[in-house]
Amino acid sequence: MKALILGGSGREHAIAWKLAQSSHIERVYCSPGNSGIADIADCITTGTDDMQALVDFVKFEWIDLTIAVSEPFIASGVVDLFKKEGCRVLGPSRSAARPGFSRIFTKELLRHHKIQTAGYRVFSSCLQAEEHVRLKGTPLVIKTDTSDGVYIAGSVEEAVSALRLIMKEKAFGDIGKGVIIEDKLHGEEVSLLACTDGKTVLPLTSIKIYSTENDSDDGWRMQSTGALSPSPAFTRETEQELADRIFGAVLKAFQSEGIHIRGMLSAKVIIDKGLPYLISLQCNFSDPETQVVLPRMETDLMDIASAIMDERLSEIRIEWKDAISVCVVVSSENGTGKSAGIPEIKGLEAAKAMENIMIFQNSPSSRPTHKASSGSSILSVNALGSNLSEARDRAYAAVGEMQFKGMHYRSDIGKT
Repeated sequence: MKALILGGSGREHAIAWKLAQSSHIERVYCSPGNSGIADIADCITTGTDDMQALVDFVKFEWIDLTIAVSEPFIASGVVDLFKKEGCRVLGPSRSAARPGFSRIFTKELLRHHKIQTAGYRVFSSCLQAEEHVRLKGTPLVIKTDTSDGVYIAGSVEEAVSALRLIMKEKAFGDIGKGVIIEDKLHGEEVSLLACTDGKTVLPLTSIKIYSTENDSDDGWRMQSTGALSPSPAFTRETEQELADRIFGAVLKAFQSEGIHIRGMLSAKVIIDKGLPYLISLQCNFSDPETQVVLPRMETDLMDIASAIMDERLSEIRIEWKDAISVCVVVSSENGTGKSAGIPEIKGLEAAKAMENIMIFQNSPSSRPTHKASSGSSILSVNALGSNLSEARDRAYAAVGEMQFKGMHYRSDIGKT
């Protein structure tokens, strides 16, 4: 069998790595891929600007399954087109992908179907948003409609400053439908993964996500800085019960709205005073959840994908390694937004050769070079261990082998 992956970040690298181990797969393609993916798959240059060329490629090469991961591909309607052309594709249609593209849509969907989420209001006027903040007080959470910006405000002054940055200075571009001001919940935060064939939801596992530059709860939450799985806050039984409850309600809401989803589900949940609140939802492989989870998975990923496509997910049982997985995200900048350029990464091969280490590249470049991209997130360094301490030590030992100008990472993943 042949598989094509659409995208070129760490998620796609992890998926390509896992598919390359499948007993069913003889060849993996990726568009556009990156230099890490190029070591294990054939990278092609066809992109979102010519989706018909992708369809032609799939038909010419007799690709058995395409996995759409990258948001630009999904937003361009590639899944809808592939289905129309009779090509087997795993991923959300544009309608099913809406929760990942619009937080406001997600909040309204949850409210309409009485799925517990944090209280919120939406504002398109900065003046009205500021007035609401002054009346309500803090702490609170400010979110853009898209997935770019989240700010945890501990004071009114901080909240007003964040609102002006978003709504007046347009730091994140067009605010779309508006800005969400959300109640700040207090409790354990966990990311949950599941897969669905549209009829059955199969929970996978839990993940603890690190989404700030340090262990402070206030300030901007941008790209994730690390992760570990399973979350130490839950037993296997508890995480399964929670996932069944959350994803069961989500699937019913989708079915009620006439939205058919086949693929991955990713939810961020906060347990506040014993009650689960769904605060974020994606109908796709998420980052860095994909990178930290797939190394723990024993089951052939192609078996799962085929069961999803054939709507027989109820027949699948997923097996897991008896191990803890830790992911440290290595960046090219020190949280300033200023690029560190495109430096050579020294020690990359030595780090890759270490025991139980998987390194996934986040750069979209498909050039076969060991250069870092000029973006923020460069590598996801993942390690497996029999316990958290062992996994953590292995991850940071691998990070310690590498050097490049502007290299930056959190040093406390798995400690807090």
